[in-house]
Amino acid sequence: MILPYQGKKPQIGDHVYIAEGSQIIGDITIGEYSSIWFNCVLRGDIDSINIGKRTNIQDLSVIHVNTGQPTIIEDDVSIGHSCVLHGCLIRQGSLIGMGTIILNDSEIGEYSIVGAGSLIPERKKFPSYSLILGSPAKVVRELTSEEIAYLKDISNIYMLRAQEYLKMTQSEKRL
Repeated sequence: MILPYQGKKPQIGDHVYIAEGSQIIGDITIGEYSSIWFNCVLRGDIDSINIGKRTNIQDLSVIHVNTGQPTIIEDDVSIGHSCVLHGCLIRQGSLIGMGTIILNDSEIGEYSIVGAGSLIPERKKFPSYSLILGSPAKVVRELTSEEIAYLKDISNIYMLRAQEYLKMTQSEKRL
């Protein structure tokens, strides 16, 4: 469901796949070729949510904001299943592992991996090219060139999969 809130309607780019059961509400921008998978909630009611190009938000994730703290997710980012992102900044090419919680005014540097189940406390900033793990999360080490290449592959794989789903749903509507 895509709903306006207080006169602000979500802006959806070309070739975006939004799976059934997802709720996209308010001041939200989603860049082209991105995907929002099953039963996600994106609520841009008291500030904005900006999702870049070729970014995937996987099943059951929740993205919200705080007054004066938008959530910004840059291009080619992968947000794993059941994540909670609240008023934070995720830089280009990063992977946020399943079940991770990222709180207000936190920042994940570009091409970083946040391990599954991690907790990023408020106002925590992490450098680019980092492996970030734990609760509370800490930088464990810098990523290898192979891991960085893997990050670039993930967003492309999800973009292609989303286009398959988009074609399926368009074909279904014609039946």
